[in-house]
Amino acid sequence: MAKSILIKNIRAIDAKNDKFTDIYIDGGVIADVGVSLNVSADQTIDGTDLVLMPSIFDMHVHFRDPGQTHKEDIKTGCAAALAGGVTGVLAMPNTKPPCDSPETIRYIIEKAEGTGVKVYPVGCITGGMSGNGLCDYDALKKAGCICISDDGRPVENAEMMRKALELSNENGLLVASHCEDLSIINGGIMNKGKTSEKLGVKGMDRASEDYITAREMILASSVDARIHICHVSTEGSAAMIRFAKSRGVKVTCETAPHYFMLTDELLEKRDADYRMNPPLRTPSDVKAIIEAIKDGTIDCIITDHAPHAAEEKADFEKAPNGVVGLETSLAATLTALYHTGEITLNKVVELMCVNPRRILGLEVPAIEKGKPADLLIADINKKWTVEPEKLHSKSHNTVFKGMTLTGKTLVTISEGEIRYDIRNDQ
Repeated sequence: MAKSILIKNIRAIDAKNDKFTDIYIDGGVIADVGVSLNVSADQTIDGTDLVLMPSIFDMHVHFRDPGQTHKEDIKTGCAAALAGGVTGVLAMPNTKPPCDSPETIRYIIEKAEGTGVKVYPVGCITGGMSGNGLCDYDALKKAGCICISDDGRPVENAEMMRKALELSNENGLLVASHCEDLSIINGGIMNKGKTSEKLGVKGMDRASEDYITAREMILASSVDARIHICHVSTEGSAAMIRFAKSRGVKVTCETAPHYFMLTDELLEKRDADYRMNPPLRTPSDVKAIIEAIKDGTIDCIITDHAPHAAEEKADFEKAPNGVVGLETSLAATLTALYHTGEITLNKVVELMCVNPRRILGLEVPAIEKGKPADLLIADINKKWTVEPEKLHSKSHNTVFKGMTLTGKTLVTISEGEIRYDIRNDQ
């Protein structure tokens, strides 16, 4: 049984509140909140100059388990999550075999038990992510699935995608889309533009993302279904989602820190650690993504945590796409958006902790008496340099390597138990 914890004199921030208080945790829940609490606890934490927030829920990760555990497995993925203040994740289905059966769903859930991280497996939209037929959604849901996607590739057949969306109204599963037209991509490895031309490599035209984003919203609207757009990276996609929302389309979306911080000029290094899909874009795209975050067009900040082994990333042009991000997401968001004055800490909580859970129909966190004690403690002013070899993931392919970020998760509490404490890492 978890020990009781008293956190003294901490700045507690959720989506609505920002106050200095004490927090008493017992029995896996927030047992009391108030100034100068007079209680006895098994452990006391001095929260002076620190911030308490609900833990992060990352609704877009790849844990590579089953099938590619040399890159990551569920245990190491969960360790990386905890080090970043994350206690819940949505794990994408492009495993080997793909997550298209109740057996694979149950395997992932069972392997995550006891880690301190709630792992929700995403089921495939089509069998084997092949596009050749819809999965048995009722069976997937019964096994524990709450979302379906063929993430890693789009559902190429529009009618099949429309049918999946139509069925989602009956089964309640969220449909999430990796928006990419494979015929437009046609072997491209980075954003199509001046940098790709300079390097002499094939680029990914932004029309690929924009076209499928528009298609998915049209299809969802046609059957009055929900659609979640994954990893938005272009100015065009953000503008279309904003318009669709204004017209009442049931669309939500996400982006990742690298899309509001970095541009494709980094690819001039010919380092595959800066390659992901969708790719880094241009300064105008970065500006548009920030504006879409600020005005509420973009609902969530995720990581698209996609580990690859160093040897796989060694060849710039042949390497697989993807970067890790669980341990840097809060720090990157604080650095780029909070410390620059673009958004408040309450907005950070909304984007990273509240909205992902709300969209998935999970309990919305708040720092209130009786709420689950899934929390993180951070020093939002701590400057640190990202050293890939110190990450808890099996893979170290981070775009933030060598960068100095401001803000660091110090303690992660899951179900009332301290599951990560930076002092144990030093």
